Amino acid sequence: MGDAGRRTLLLVNLASIMERADEALLPAVYREVGEALGHARGARGPHALPLRRAGRVLPARRIRRRAIRPPSPRGDDYTPAPLAACCSLLLSHSKQATPIPGAFGASRGGPAEMARDSDDAAARRRWTLVLVNLASVLEKADEVLLPAVYREVGAALGASPTALGSLTLCRAIVQAACYPLAAYASGRHDRARVVAVGAFLWAAATFLVAVSGTYLQMAISRGLNGIGLALVLPAISSLVADYTDDHTRGAAFGWLQMTCNLGSILGGSFGVLLAPVAFLGVAGWRLAFHAVAVVSVALGALMWLFAADPRAKSKTAAASSAAEEARDLLRVARGVLSVPTFQIIVAQGIAGSIPWSALNFSAMWLELVGFTHWETSVITGLYLFATALGALFGGLIGDPVARRFPNTGRIALAQISSASALPLGAILLLALPNNPSTGVAHAVVFFVMGFAISWNAASTNNPIFAEIVPEKARTTVYALDKCFEAVFASFAPPIVGVLAEQVFGYKPVSSDTSVYTDRENAAALAKAVYTEIAVPMAICCLTYTFLYYTYPRDRERARKELLMASDDQLGEEAGDSEAGAVRTGEDEESSVGSLNQRLITRGE
Repeated sequence: MGDAGRRTLLLVNLASIMERADEALLPAVYREVGEALGHARGARGPHALPLRRAGRVLPARRIRRRAIRPPSPRGDDYTPAPLAACCSLLLSHSKQATPIPGAFGASRGGPAEMARDSDDAAARRRWTLVLVNLASVLEKADEVLLPAVYREVGAALGASPTALGSLTLCRAIVQAACYPLAAYASGRHDRARVVAVGAFLWAAATFLVAVSGTYLQMAISRGLNGIGLALVLPAISSLVADYTDDHTRGAAFGWLQMTCNLGSILGGSFGVLLAPVAFLGVAGWRLAFHAVAVVSVALGALMWLFAADPRAKSKTAAASSAAEEARDLLRVARGVLSVPTFQIIVAQGIAGSIPWSALNFSAMWLELVGFTHWETSVITGLYLFATALGALFGGLIGDPVARRFPNTGRIALAQISSASALPLGAILLLALPNNPSTGVAHAVVFFVMGFAISWNAASTNNPIFAEIVPEKARTTVYALDKCFEAVFASFAPPIVGVLAEQVFGYKPVSSDTSVYTDRENAAALAKAVYTEIAVPMAICCLTYTFLYYTYPRDRERARKELLMASDDQLGEEAGDSEAGAVRTGEDEESSVGSLNQRLITRGE
């Protein structure tokens, strides 16, 4: 062997030493690499580093270890280890894991960069939740603004209580019809952007309401308003559900419901206080709608720029056609509709949402009793503030009660809340005198009633929805629930008007209406409202009873389906990864062996 051959063999040995050192380096820092890539001990997944763990190890992982850890060199064995196998493992992991600063393929900043990334994610989460709650405030303010100025709108347009209730019916029907569109949009696009678009749409419709000069224009504008509101509500609920877990979801929905009710306070009080005021010849109730429209546009811009959707974007969803997405949405919707617990909650929600729509006449009723606009604003504001506190209380108490009584706790809270509406409503609407001198008594009963009847959504309905369906179906379940409830609840205001006028003797408003006539109208309206509170709430309370039998079973079924889906995905991805790793190892061993043989032959 000549000098050239000896030099070649020396370099080959040095290359083998360096390659072995490179191969041994990764196993020596498995723990640190695992932490940097987000795989702590016990992490699961086909691309997790092979850390030591308790429990069984998948055969695929044992195959991987043989593929990337060849035997130690013996004697004149100069075949380099398949380094590409390790590289392919890390690259395959980096393609599927979220890039982390300091990890492979990202900026190398170590723990400081990782902490900064974690802080950024937490900041985005806080911003999103804050903006989502602000969107809930404005959505509710926009919804209650019209009922707060029923009296002024009725006088301006010459509309009766039945006609005024029909305005809400127009908005609710369009809103219910657009909920499937909301589910489709939220499933295919960034939900934060969907909320922003919804805010822009309802702002435009609110502006049209403000400039309406006839009853028909008002009805059309109010109907268009339902499109934007429909886009917002399911996306907001699913965002909150995805940002929380089973043990904190009730509290999160409690805060959301509280901010929603604060929107009712702001919208109702703002409308009532501004209604008797005129500015440059523009009626106060029109100014209120203009103001809400402007603020809604600003909120939509903030949502578009700063809010983030925690859900990972699906490549298959982006590549699939609209028809495929529609078919997938229909399949998910059929699956949701087949869940017994969902059917029962929707059934009670249909009944339970009617009283809330009927209570939209509370401001008009108080004004007919003889309360001033300021007093009406204070009383209705206290009532709405009480519903906000009650929703927060229901959400906060629902989580510990559910931990203590996992199968019955949330259901019992809902039954207590719905049953309390019957006696409290009777005291408020039938027992108290129709006299403005009893303002304190009216305010106290309104406050207690608002606190007691507002637990259901935060303590029971919304958390249970998130537990009985897969994560990808959450927007659909909230959209379908809102759709069914809105359709039936939309008929409550017209029915209140019909009962008041045709059954209980409400007399149409005229310019020479006396105080005595107003008191009679107040009594007729109170009886109509209580009828739509007592009967539906009793049905709602009884319907919740069926959840004791269906909820535990459906919750466990959803958990089992989630585990089965995770195992199937784990097996498929592990199989694909192992096949690629084994093929890469075999190819590199073959190519390196050929290279060594050519070098030795050349040296000789």
